[in-house]
Amino acid sequence: MSLLKQIARFLLTYRKMWMGPVILTILLLGGLLVLAQGSALSPFLYAIF
Repeated sequence: MSLLKQIARFLLTYRKMWMGPVILTILLLGGLLVLAQGSALSPFLYAIF
């Protein structure tokens, strides 16, 4: 949780609000790839990338 606090503090301090959606998208895609590893969704995910 401290890493998330540090990232939030960085975004607020340096006014890098545009990085918030970028980081969120990367985290969501990473989580999707981890959850779909070895499942029936794999062929569809590979088609996206």
